[in-house]
Amino acid sequence: MRMLLAARLGVIAAVAAGLAACGGSAPASGTAPATTPATAAAAPTTGTPASSQAAATPTRTPTPTPTPAAPRSTSQVPSSARPITGRLAGTDWTYIPTTRHVVALTFDAGANADAVPSILATLRRDHVPATFFLTGNFVRDFPAAARAIAAAGFRIGDHTITHPHLTQLGDAAVRREILGGAQQIAAVTGANPAPLFRFPYGDADARTIALANQAGYVPVRWTVDTLGWEGTAGHISASVVASRVLSALKPGEIVLMHVGSNPDDHSTFDADALPRVISELRAHGYSFVTLDALVG
Repeated sequence: MRMLLAARLGVIAAVAAGLAACGGSAPASGTAPATTPATAAAAPTTGTPASSQAAATPTRTPTPTPTPAAPRSTSQVPSSARPITGRLAGTDWTYIPTTRHVVALTFDAGANADAVPSILATLRRDHVPATFFLTGNFVRDFPAAARAIAAAGFRIGDHTITHPHLTQLGDAAVRREILGGAQQIAAVTGANPAPLFRFPYGDADARTIALANQAGYVPVRWTVDTLGWEGTAGHISASVVASRVLSALKPGEIVLMHVGSNPDDHSTFDADALPRVISELRAHGYSFVTLDALVG
């Protein structure tokens, strides 16, 4: 009996020693204990030494530093929009197909924001809707102006990040310019520009139009460019701007203007002519729409 009791006590001691070793203590000799089949199944197979594994004790997560919130959530802008198909696909639109006496005033924003306050004040005073095409660089460099456009409720479209000639870029670069511009616009203004897109310089071809459509965008050009951006060097004036708009007048006319000043003479002829443009178009029986009238 004494021998049997001693044997049982020896087994219990051996089990206790084994359990202590599984708790993570290394054997005194420095030799790792043999791994049982169950332990081998649970062990990492990457070859990473056990000493480099994360500790089992919980770690304290640092308190994040608060950052200013965007005006609205940008989750409304999908990483990939639904491709454009059907009647809107394959075209860089130069007018709104309609018989209604409507005009779409559109403003490109890229170089600077000098005329934004004047343009917004005129549109608000005369209760005229309009569409603004912003570049990513514009919303980065002039965030207050970009937010003011969005806060006033005007329709916003995508004009790429850097305003390049897209026909000179590869497919991946074209997609980055279009989708990256949309993401920057959304991050700053909270507005989703889809599906409205304008090619920089109006430089488009079948390939780049197809890429814009695949990215979920409808390219929109213009019926008439006021040329206000050319300034005095281009022999432009506020009167010339208004005359160009009226000479191209037809149902669904899309007017291209700019929110910036000429970099040389700092003229803002589009903003200066805007009150006259609005009053004369109304005198001809026309009202105003955004480019949502095109895309439905």
